[in-house]
Amino acid sequence: MSIIYALATPPAQSAICVFRVSGDGCLGALSKLFNSELVEPRYFYKTEMLNKGAFIDSVAVIFFKGPKSFTGEDSFEVYAHGGLAVMSKIVEVFDAIGFEEAQPGEFSKRAFLNNKISLSQAEAVSDLISASSKEEASKVSLVLSGDFESRVFDFSGQLDALRVLVEGEIDFTDEDEVFIHNLSGLGADVSRLSAEFNSFAGACSSRKDGFNKPRVLIAGPPNSGKSSLFNSLLSRDRSIVSSIAGTTRDLIDSELVLQNIVLTLGDSAGVRDTDDLIEGAGINISFDEIKKSDLVILVFDEETESSVSFFRELLGEQKHLLVYNKIDVSDKRPSEFDLFVSAKEMDGLSGLRKILDEKLSVEKNEKGLTYLVRERHVNIFSEVSSRLELISFSIEANETLDVVAENLKACRDLLAEVVGIQTSDELLGEIFSSFCIGK
Repeated sequence: MSIIYALATPPAQSAICVFRVSGDGCLGALSKLFNSELVEPRYFYKTEMLNKGAFIDSVAVIFFKGPKSFTGEDSFEVYAHGGLAVMSKIVEVFDAIGFEEAQPGEFSKRAFLNNKISLSQAEAVSDLISASSKEEASKVSLVLSGDFESRVFDFSGQLDALRVLVEGEIDFTDEDEVFIHNLSGLGADVSRLSAEFNSFAGACSSRKDGFNKPRVLIAGPPNSGKSSLFNSLLSRDRSIVSSIAGTTRDLIDSELVLQNIVLTLGDSAGVRDTDDLIEGAGINISFDEIKKSDLVILVFDEETESSVSFFRELLGEQKHLLVYNKIDVSDKRPSEFDLFVSAKEMDGLSGLRKILDEKLSVEKNEKGLTYLVRERHVNIFSEVSSRLELISFSIEANETLDVVAENLKACRDLLAEVVGIQTSDELLGEIFSSFCIGK
């Protein structure tokens, strides 16, 4: 395979950046790049990186000898200062030497193809990166650790044992060998396996299209301090703050990292009657986003608290928090409000963050869930469960064992797809294309 490279850290200014390189010929490439023998595996070498004799940066290099590497190939990593110009120059060097820029997920795909990880573990790598809470991360980690795969292999082994009996009985029906003494015993074994498998499948859940971060929308009347609260929660200015009503015309989204969960926070246009077409369009967007949000933070102040009932009627059964803002200029504490803050003075925001963290973390902690897996896994398990039911029905109806054998084989093949023992190039392309570049 060709030598591939990728920036494994975000393409943004930072303390350090990390480039990953993998493929046959890495060892020779190291000598060309650094004019030195940086060949002792897993040693952290400090050296200089040059481009046609011109100094680029002082870097650190680690060499990994295949197959004892993530991809199973010879590979190395380059640690440089995280300046955008430095990154660009390193890319130029790699391109000039003939390295190919890695496609999304290509490192993990090579690890799978080189039998370093199973397909389900490769998928878990991507899902772990995308996890939006500690709870989700722990459930994905069980897949990555191999626990999930071990359970799948256990069921595969039980299916193989049943196939030996059934196919032996079919193939040696004219011989003296007896593989199945009675069908009721076979039926009991299938029923037991079916119950165990259904329990396992019930402990698995998916997040269609990856992990969905909970969505929280800040809404309310104009000039209640929605944008100020949005900026203060994020600890930076994302929304324009003005005393002029209707300043926020469009929806603004940003990611908010809390202690246990990551959520998408939105700042919406103030809701009011207006003849301004652009502002009106923004208000319509606010209505739509309210419906799609997991939680709405309704923000009011002393001047706008009279509109609380209107907004409560607007939201209906929608989950929401009533937040009274601008307590730095008002002594009022209406009893119907859940929280009192000053977005301007950053007062009460820790309490708001805590409430959001607790409410949304609990809601995402699904009861009985052990493994967080892909949608394809759930679909496969559903098919396996259905076929196990068909097997039980076939045995009870005293149908030919050929039908039983066929469905047992189908179940076994389906489970092989989960871990990637048998899979198509098309499926592999679909799975790894969703990965981030550099993984």
